[in-house]
Amino acid sequence: MENNNFDIQEELKKLPGRPGVYIMHDEKDHIIYVGKAISLKNRVRQYFQSSRNKGVKIEQMVTHIRRFEYIVTDSELEALVLECNLIKEHHPKYNTMLMDDKTYPFIKVTTNEAFPRVVLSRKMLKDKARYFGPYTSSQAVRDTIDLIHKLFHLRSCNRSLPRDIGKERPCLNYHIKQCDAPCQGYISREEYGKAVNEVLRFLNGNYDSVLKELEDKMNAASEELEFERAIEYRELISSVKKVAQKQKITDSSGEDRDVLAVASEEEDAVVQVFFIRGGRLIGRDHFYL
Repeated sequence: MENNNFDIQEELKKLPGRPGVYIMHDEKDHIIYVGKAISLKNRVRQYFQSSRNKGVKIEQMVTHIRRFEYIVTDSELEALVLECNLIKEHHPKYNTMLMDDKTYPFIKVTTNEAFPRVVLSRKMLKDKARYFGPYTSSQAVRDTIDLIHKLFHLRSCNRSLPRDIGKERPCLNYHIKQCDAPCQGYISREEYGKAVNEVLRFLNGNYDSVLKELEDKMNAASEELEFERAIEYRELISSVKKVAQKQKITDSSGEDRDVLAVASEEEDAVVQVFFIRGGRLIGRDHFYL
């Protein structure tokens, strides 16, 4: 049903100059397009400026827009992931760029195993493992996992432990001091668990001490004129900072929930309901009281 009370020109004036996602609706209130923006104010206004060369597809879409809504995010990165979630949930008619099976990576800690590993995962399953993300850079995730192996010495093999302890020789990672070889019984399950807890704290955002250690090593390498090593540390620091950016649009618990927000002024009030399904923010609705 067409919303006759929505004045597009008036609503354009209210748009914030902040990152976020915008959602276009047609005359039947179907979602026909979802997009992201560094500045919602600048991006959404462009659709309704007649002087701009928007292309045939966009011109056609604009003729069907009857209202729009938007969700503000803290960063362009968050907007990108939210855009992906909404497109996959609603399959808007005019979206083509993100309609394939592209997914963003998670860091998965296999806490459902006796000796957990840290791996890259493209899906968040309900398997009692811990998930962090999603993130938009696969390379940054891999760099961070590599860093975790260097700092915390967790295993990366697929051996079934403790069943396979002592059945094979330790792998290369043990010899280059990136694994404490639980496959040989060289570290107890209790001590290994302490290292896993340190990794979980790091991935939860307590990474200042790790960054300080990397910065100290980078500075030491520079003072010793080992510039290649210093560059490696600098690149790892950059990757960790990128991966550590918090994503508020995905809940690693994977639960379904509705989140309500209420705003009121004098005799007017509005309720916003955000719909979270499978741990992902997939949409919202609002009601006036």
